[in-house]
Amino acid sequence: MVFSSVIFFCFFLPIMIIVYYALPAKLRNIWLLLGSLFFYAWGEPKYIFIMVASIVGNYAFGMLIHFFAVRDNNFGHGDGSSVLFCPQDQTEEPSPRPKRSVGKKITIVITVLYNLGILFYFKYFNLFMETVNQISHKEVTWLKVALPIGISFYTFQGMSYVIDVYRGDMMPDRNGEPVELVQKNPINLALYISMFPQLIAGPIVRYSDIKDSLKERVTSPAMFASGAERFIIGLAKKAILANSIGEAADKVFSADIQYMGMPVAWLGILFYALQIYFDFSGYSDMAIGLGRIFGFEFLENFNYPYISQSISEYWRRWHISLSNWFKDYLYIPLGGNRKGNVYFNLFIVFLATGFWHGAAWSYLIWGSWHGLFVLLERYFRTRKGGNPFAKFPPILKWLYTTLVVGFGWVLFKTESLPDTVVYIKQMFNLNPSAYTEFSPRYYLDNKMIVLVIIGILASYPIPKMVWDKFNGKAACIIKRVLLIILLLISMLFIVNSTYNPFIYFRF
Repeated sequence: MVFSSVIFFCFFLPIMIIVYYALPAKLRNIWLLLGSLFFYAWGEPKYIFIMVASIVGNYAFGMLIHFFAVRDNNFGHGDGSSVLFCPQDQTEEPSPRPKRSVGKKITIVITVLYNLGILFYFKYFNLFMETVNQISHKEVTWLKVALPIGISFYTFQGMSYVIDVYRGDMMPDRNGEPVELVQKNPINLALYISMFPQLIAGPIVRYSDIKDSLKERVTSPAMFASGAERFIIGLAKKAILANSIGEAADKVFSADIQYMGMPVAWLGILFYALQIYFDFSGYSDMAIGLGRIFGFEFLENFNYPYISQSISEYWRRWHISLSNWFKDYLYIPLGGNRKGNVYFNLFIVFLATGFWHGAAWSYLIWGSWHGLFVLLERYFRTRKGGNPFAKFPPILKWLYTTLVVGFGWVLFKTESLPDTVVYIKQMFNLNPSAYTEFSPRYYLDNKMIVLVIIGILASYPIPKMVWDKFNGKAACIIKRVLLIILLLISMLFIVNSTYNPFIYFRF
């Protein structure tokens, strides 16, 4: 089930909202969990067992680490209770905090292997076997493994939960009281991992960000209205812009690259850049909006990445939840800026970022492409002679970033490296042909011209700035009317179109 479908916003979502608000607070998590499991099982019922295995495994690992944390923090005071600091009237000095036990370390290693093992088998096993066959020049047959939707997202969430428990469970707060990060209620943990708004394509939600909301949260008409507004905007991004422009992008990339011509090649990259941005940011907007409707605040996942003036800035604006995940759970553990070779650490992160996106070597190259420019930018930014690019005008910085990102989308979209090379040659007219299949006008009818212009404008913060300027009672009424119109137009686009993919479903 996808958000931009009639069955979702005409049946599933209204039922979920009505029953949710009719139930007492103590039963709402159970209802959300049941709805989330149904949502996931709608399209692929058998794969729900994989997600359940992830939930059960990570719950057990978290509880086991908590057991070791309690045992480690018991400093042997006579009553056997867990004491972190001695009372003030006690004369003896408090015992030093013991080091993490071997049990905790073994458990966290098993946790990482368990989660990555699931991810490797269902996402990368086919690629591994194909690569083995190519290297060995043999034809080893194997049973093809289907990719469950959303597995990269919920696997990362489950793994980050246990790592957070390992890092901080039973640590003292400012008052010396032990703070438990572990989630002892299996319903709450299952809801965190499987919550339908962010289950399929993120954003990747950190457990610490919604830990308190899983236990108790406050809903209000203002929060509900804010969530509905955000959902409608995300739906419009997806249904009106991403789907329409994406269909044109597919036509360009399905054509014979040899006879494409330079203008069409550039047009194809423009189409795809707009499609993937509005597809993914639209989904994130809908997820954030749905979260607010049910009382959760998810962090932002996009911040107008196409206005960036460096690749480093671009990755602070694009898929923010993934960037933060790799920073906290890979880059810093590798040593970050303080230990080891920072360039090596950064490059490993971008290799992992590329590989996370898909089971193909082209994604690894795409991640390396971005990583290369991040390393170069860091080198010039930190070198003793100063950064020569710092004095460049903003327009040149933006142009450089846009070109690097655009070439990256060629790697991301094309099916093979040879196709990528030919496509880039077409972009610079290095492989001219006396015959071209279609002119740009074939792909740019009047409707598409309007949508592309709207898409370009909407990828910059100008429309949002104008929208936020509308204050006061009359302005609020106008905004609500516009939102209703936008919702109706989105529904018309969905009903009248059979093209409705979510690019990030396969990641």
